[in-house]
Amino acid sequence: MKKPVVNYRTFSLDKLNGEFSYLKLLLFWPVHGLVFSFLEKGLFQQFYYPMHCVLDDIIPFCEWFFIPYLIWFLFIPAILIYGLLYEPKGFIKTMQFIIFSYAFTLFVYFVFPTCQNLRPASFARDNILTRMIARFYANDTNTNVFPSLHVLGSIAVSYGARFCEKLRRKKGWIAAIDFTAFLITISTCFVKQHSFLDVFSAVLVAVLTSALIREFDLQTASHAVIKRAA
Repeated sequence: MKKPVVNYRTFSLDKLNGEFSYLKLLLFWPVHGLVFSFLEKGLFQQFYYPMHCVLDDIIPFCEWFFIPYLIWFLFIPAILIYGLLYEPKGFIKTMQFIIFSYAFTLFVYFVFPTCQNLRPASFARDNILTRMIARFYANDTNTNVFPSLHVLGSIAVSYGARFCEKLRRKKGWIAAIDFTAFLITISTCFVKQHSFLDVFSAVLVAVLTSALIREFDLQTASHAVIKRAA
Protein backbone atom coordinates (compact mmCIF):
# COMPACT_ATOMS: atom_id res chain seq x y z
CA MET A 1 0.00 0.00 0.00
CA LYS A 2 1.27 3.46 -0.86
CA LYS A 3 2.41 5.64 1.99
CA PRO A 4 -0.02 8.53 2.68
CA VAL A 5 1.18 11.90 1.44
CA VAL A 6 -0.38 13.84 4.33
CA ASN A 7 1.32 13.29 7.68
CA TYR A 8 -1.41 13.50 10.32
CA ARG A 9 1.04 12.64 13.07
CA THR A 10 1.90 16.34 13.12
CA PHE A 11 -1.75 17.30 13.66
CA SER A 12 -2.67 19.60 16.53
CA LEU A 13 -5.78 21.67 17.23
CA ASP A 14 -4.01 24.94 16.48
CA LYS A 15 -3.36 23.67 12.94
CA LEU A 16 -7.12 23.53 12.25
CA ASN A 17 -6.83 27.17 11.24
CA GLY A 18 -3.79 26.51 9.08
CA GLU A 19 -2.31 23.37 7.55
CA PHE A 20 -5.27 21.13 8.38
CA SER A 21 -8.08 23.69 8.07
CA TYR A 22 -9.84 21.53 5.45
CA LEU A 23 -10.64 18.98 8.17
CA LYS A 24 -13.30 21.38 9.46
CA LEU A 25 -15.35 20.50 6.38
CA LEU A 26 -16.08 17.15 8.02
CA LEU A 27 -18.28 18.98 10.54
CA PHE A 28 -20.90 19.15 7.81
CA TRP A 29 -21.70 15.45 8.15
CA PRO A 30 -23.09 15.43 11.71
CA VAL A 31 -25.07 18.61 10.94
CA HIS A 32 -26.45 17.06 7.76
CA GLY A 33 -27.31 13.86 9.61
CA LEU A 34 -29.26 15.71 12.30
CA VAL A 35 -31.20 17.87 9.82
CA PHE A 36 -31.95 14.96 7.51
CA SER A 37 -33.14 12.81 10.43
CA PHE A 38 -35.38 15.67 11.57
CA LEU A 39 -36.88 15.99 8.09
CA GLU A 40 -37.36 12.23 7.83
CA LYS A 41 -39.57 12.32 10.93
CA GLY A 42 -41.94 14.60 9.01
CA LEU A 43 -43.07 16.46 12.12
CA PHE A 44 -44.24 19.51 10.16
CA GLN A 45 -45.14 17.88 6.86
CA GLN A 46 -48.90 17.53 6.40
CA PHE A 47 -48.66 16.52 2.77
CA TYR A 48 -46.01 14.95 0.56
CA TYR A 49 -46.15 15.63 -3.15
CA PRO A 50 -45.76 12.29 -5.02
CA MET A 51 -43.09 12.38 -7.72
CA HIS A 52 -44.04 10.56 -10.90
CA CYS A 53 -43.65 10.85 -14.66
CA VAL A 54 -44.34 8.64 -17.69
CA LEU A 55 -40.74 7.36 -17.76
CA ASP A 56 -41.24 5.81 -14.33
CA ASP A 57 -43.85 3.49 -15.84
CA ILE A 58 -41.52 2.56 -18.69
CA ILE A 59 -38.44 1.81 -16.58
CA PRO A 60 -38.80 -1.77 -15.25
CA PHE A 61 -37.88 -2.94 -11.79
CA CYS A 62 -34.59 -4.85 -11.84
CA GLU A 63 -33.11 -6.18 -8.63
CA TRP A 64 -29.60 -6.42 -10.11
CA PHE A 65 -29.34 -2.65 -9.90
CA PHE A 66 -29.49 -2.94 -6.12
CA ILE A 67 -25.78 -3.79 -6.26
CA PRO A 68 -24.64 -0.39 -7.65
CA TYR A 69 -27.26 1.27 -5.44
CA LEU A 70 -25.52 -0.17 -2.37
CA ILE A 71 -22.06 0.71 -3.71
CA TRP A 72 -23.02 4.37 -3.16
CA PHE A 73 -22.62 3.88 0.59
CA LEU A 74 -18.92 3.13 0.00
CA PHE A 75 -18.42 5.38 -3.02
CA ILE A 76 -18.42 8.69 -1.14
CA PRO A 77 -16.34 7.54 1.87
CA ALA A 78 -13.79 6.03 -0.53
CA ILE A 79 -13.07 9.30 -2.38
CA LEU A 80 -13.05 11.29 0.87
CA ILE A 81 -10.62 8.94 2.61
CA TYR A 82 -8.42 8.83 -0.49
CA GLY A 83 -8.41 12.63 -0.60
CA LEU A 84 -7.62 12.95 3.09
CA LEU A 85 -4.65 10.61 2.78
CA TYR A 86 -3.25 11.46 -0.62
CA GLU A 87 -4.85 14.50 -2.27
CA PRO A 88 -6.45 17.09 0.02
CA LYS A 89 -7.52 19.21 -2.96
CA GLY A 90 -9.73 16.38 -4.17
CA PHE A 91 -11.19 16.05 -0.67
CA ILE A 92 -11.88 19.79 -0.49
CA LYS A 93 -13.59 19.93 -3.89
CA THR A 94 -15.71 16.87 -3.15
CA MET A 95 -16.80 18.33 0.19
CA GLN A 96 -17.53 21.73 -1.35
CA PHE A 97 -19.78 20.06 -3.90
CA ILE A 98 -21.52 17.98 -1.25
CA ILE A 99 -22.02 20.91 1.13
CA PHE A 100 -23.49 23.25 -1.48
CA SER A 101 -25.72 20.65 -3.17
CA TYR A 102 -26.83 18.79 -0.04
CA ALA A 103 -27.63 21.99 1.87
CA PHE A 104 -29.78 23.20 -1.01
CA THR A 105 -31.48 19.81 -1.24
CA LEU A 106 -32.33 19.78 2.47
CA PHE A 107 -33.89 23.21 2.04
CA VAL A 108 -35.99 21.87 -0.84
CA TYR A 109 -37.07 18.91 1.32
CA PHE A 110 -38.27 21.37 3.96
CA VAL A 111 -40.24 23.74 1.69
CA PHE A 112 -41.39 21.13 -0.84
CA PRO A 113 -41.88 17.74 0.84
CA THR A 114 -41.97 14.90 -1.67
CA CYS A 115 -42.46 11.16 -1.76
CA GLN A 116 -42.56 8.35 -4.30
CA ASN A 117 -45.06 5.51 -4.58
CA LEU A 118 -43.14 3.45 -7.13
CA ARG A 119 -42.08 0.47 -5.06
CA PRO A 120 -43.57 -2.83 -6.25
CA ALA A 121 -46.07 -4.45 -3.89
CA SER A 122 -44.50 -7.84 -4.65
CA PHE A 123 -41.58 -9.21 -6.62
CA ALA A 124 -41.82 -11.44 -9.68
CA ARG A 125 -38.68 -13.28 -8.54
CA ASP A 126 -37.58 -14.53 -5.14
CA ASN A 127 -33.83 -14.32 -4.68
CA ILE A 128 -31.28 -12.84 -2.30
CA LEU A 129 -31.43 -9.42 -3.97
CA THR A 130 -35.22 -9.10 -3.84
CA ARG A 131 -35.17 -10.19 -0.19
CA MET A 132 -32.51 -7.57 0.55
CA ILE A 133 -34.56 -4.91 -1.25
CA ALA A 134 -37.70 -5.87 0.69
CA ARG A 135 -35.79 -5.42 3.94
CA PHE A 136 -34.35 -2.14 2.68
CA TYR A 137 -37.84 -0.88 1.78
CA ALA A 138 -39.04 -1.74 5.28
CA ASN A 139 -36.31 0.34 6.92
CA ASP A 140 -36.18 3.29 4.53
CA THR A 141 -38.91 5.88 4.12
CA ASN A 142 -40.23 6.79 0.67
CA THR A 143 -40.08 10.52 1.48
CA ASN A 144 -37.65 13.37 0.71
CA VAL A 145 -36.71 12.19 -2.75
CA PHE A 146 -36.57 15.33 -4.95
CA PRO A 147 -33.74 15.94 -5.80
CA SER A 148 -31.97 12.62 -5.22
CA LEU A 149 -29.11 12.70 -2.71
CA HIS A 150 -27.96 9.38 -4.14
CA VAL A 151 -27.43 11.01 -7.52
CA LEU A 152 -25.86 14.17 -6.11
CA GLY A 153 -23.43 12.16 -4.01
CA SER A 154 -22.39 10.11 -7.03
CA ILE A 155 -21.78 13.21 -9.13
CA ALA A 156 -19.83 14.74 -6.24
CA VAL A 157 -17.38 11.82 -6.36
CA SER A 158 -16.88 12.24 -10.12
CA TYR A 159 -16.44 15.97 -9.65
CA GLY A 160 -13.93 15.65 -6.82
CA ALA A 161 -11.93 12.93 -8.61
CA ARG A 162 -11.10 15.42 -11.35
CA PHE A 163 -9.11 17.44 -8.82
CA CYS A 164 -7.03 14.41 -7.82
CA GLU A 165 -3.89 14.65 -9.95
CA LYS A 166 -2.74 11.10 -9.23
CA LEU A 167 -6.10 9.64 -10.24
CA ARG A 168 -6.11 11.69 -13.42
CA ARG A 169 -2.68 10.37 -14.38
CA LYS A 170 -3.73 6.74 -13.88
CA LYS A 171 -5.31 5.48 -17.07
CA GLY A 172 -8.94 4.50 -16.75
CA TRP A 173 -9.57 5.60 -13.16
CA ILE A 174 -11.68 8.65 -13.95
CA ALA A 175 -13.64 6.68 -16.57
CA ALA A 176 -14.24 3.90 -14.03
CA ILE A 177 -15.43 6.41 -11.42
CA ASP A 178 -17.73 8.09 -13.94
CA PHE A 179 -19.18 4.73 -15.01
CA THR A 180 -19.79 3.75 -11.40
CA ALA A 181 -21.52 7.09 -10.78
CA PHE A 182 -23.67 6.50 -13.86
CA LEU A 183 -24.68 3.01 -12.70
CA ILE A 184 -25.56 4.32 -9.25
CA THR A 185 -27.60 7.13 -10.80
CA ILE A 186 -29.73 4.90 -13.01
CA SER A 187 -30.01 2.27 -10.27
CA THR A 188 -32.17 4.66 -8.24
CA CYS A 189 -34.87 4.32 -10.90
CA PHE A 190 -34.49 0.58 -11.54
CA VAL A 191 -34.87 -0.34 -7.86
CA LYS A 192 -37.77 2.12 -7.61
CA GLN A 193 -36.21 4.32 -4.97
CA HIS A 194 -36.55 7.44 -7.09
CA SER A 195 -38.59 8.90 -9.90
CA PHE A 196 -36.80 10.00 -13.05
CA LEU A 197 -37.80 13.52 -11.97
CA ASP A 198 -35.63 13.13 -8.86
CA VAL A 199 -32.66 12.14 -11.03
CA PHE A 200 -33.18 14.95 -13.54
CA SER A 201 -33.53 17.57 -10.82
CA ALA A 202 -30.35 16.29 -9.14
CA VAL A 203 -28.43 16.70 -12.40
CA LEU A 204 -29.68 20.29 -12.65
CA VAL A 205 -28.60 20.98 -9.06
CA ALA A 206 -25.21 19.45 -9.85
CA VAL A 207 -24.72 21.78 -12.84
CA LEU A 208 -25.62 24.80 -10.72
CA THR A 209 -23.37 23.61 -7.89
CA SER A 210 -20.32 23.26 -10.15
CA ALA A 211 -20.96 26.77 -11.50
CA LEU A 212 -21.31 28.12 -7.96
CA ILE A 213 -18.02 26.52 -6.88
CA ARG A 214 -16.29 27.92 -9.96
CA GLU A 215 -17.56 31.39 -9.11
CA PHE A 216 -16.53 30.92 -5.48
CA ASP A 217 -13.01 29.96 -6.59
CA LEU A 218 -12.80 32.98 -8.89
CA GLN A 219 -13.87 35.33 -6.12
CA THR A 220 -11.40 33.75 -3.68
CA ALA A 221 -8.58 34.05 -6.20
CA SER A 222 -9.46 37.69 -6.89
CA HIS A 223 -9.45 38.54 -3.19
CA ALA A 224 -6.06 36.82 -2.79
CA VAL A 225 -4.59 38.86 -5.64
CA ILE A 226 -5.96 42.11 -4.21
CA LYS A 227 -4.65 41.24 -0.76
CA ARG A 228 -1.15 40.54 -2.10
CA ALA A 229 -1.18 43.79 -4.09
CA ALA A 230 -2.29 45.89 -1.12
